Amino acid sequence: MLTYVVRRVLLLFPTLFVVAVIVFALAHAAPGSPFDPNPDRPLPPQTVERLNRYYGVDRPLYEQFAMYMGNLVRLDLGRSLVQDRTVAQIIGQQFPVSAQLGLQALFLALAIALPLGVISALRQNSAIDHGGILLATLGTTVPSFVVAIFAIYLFGLNLGLVPLVGWGTPKHMILPTAILALGATAFLTRITRASMLEAIRQDYVRTARSKGLSEQTIVVWHVLRNAMIPVATIIGPATAALVTGSFIIEWFFAIPGIGREFVLSINRRDYPLIMGVYLLYALIIAVANLVVDIVYGLIDPRIRVSK
Repeated sequence: MLTYVVRRVLLLFPTLFVVAVIVFALAHAAPGSPFDPNPDRPLPPQTVERLNRYYGVDRPLYEQFAMYMGNLVRLDLGRSLVQDRTVAQIIGQQFPVSAQLGLQALFLALAIALPLGVISALRQNSAIDHGGILLATLGTTVPSFVVAIFAIYLFGLNLGLVPLVGWGTPKHMILPTAILALGATAFLTRITRASMLEAIRQDYVRTARSKGLSEQTIVVWHVLRNAMIPVATIIGPATAALVTGSFIIEWFFAIPGIGREFVLSINRRDYPLIMGVYLLYALIIAVANLVVDIVYGLIDPRIRVSK
């Protein structure tokens, strides 16, 4: 297991390099420049030329990429072309907000999805099962931005129960967390229910019942443990998706997270910040997948000892 983990960690470096190449090419292929004259605040051509020369934007792409990779080896993500801060400072200040929002949504999704999926499977075709299927269907088919619009209108404007924008107090966190958790809750509920139904029908469950074991013991120690393997497969990518994919919710609720800053950086052609955030997202997803593979061995010893 240790050799496998070390090998996977070493594979992170070529993965991040490929991501850096792709993102660098796509970012610079977009038309425009971060120093293009703004109609509202036009810059003199001499100023634009000096800015391009200072930040190296006027150099050939291969030189810019070589400079960027050289800085990246030294863990230097560069400076923002728009803000007077380094990319590391921007990420360090705003990523914790996105991480907090994503983890809160994950814990809420797990707290609802796992019990609901287990109960739905144990009481198949009951009212609880039908309610869980309805929730899963709505959560996977209705986009989060549609839910956000209705939630803002109902709970914010009409009822005035929660603030519409901002971050910092529990009231500010209720709507964004609940809306972000909706999709993950629906998907995890469906996976948990399907895994439980499949595990319940296995031969070892019938054997355990024939031995006279109680239903609670069978569910907890036999069915649930085996059913959690597919669920663990989803939790890793779901965690990465919630942490890195909250930019729509952050934009709607004006949350000062890295997702909202990422959208602004694309509009501003802020190449260093775009590439820095993309590399951060790629690293999070890769680490999440690695953690899932390690958890496999903890849940099922057969996976741990296999080659």
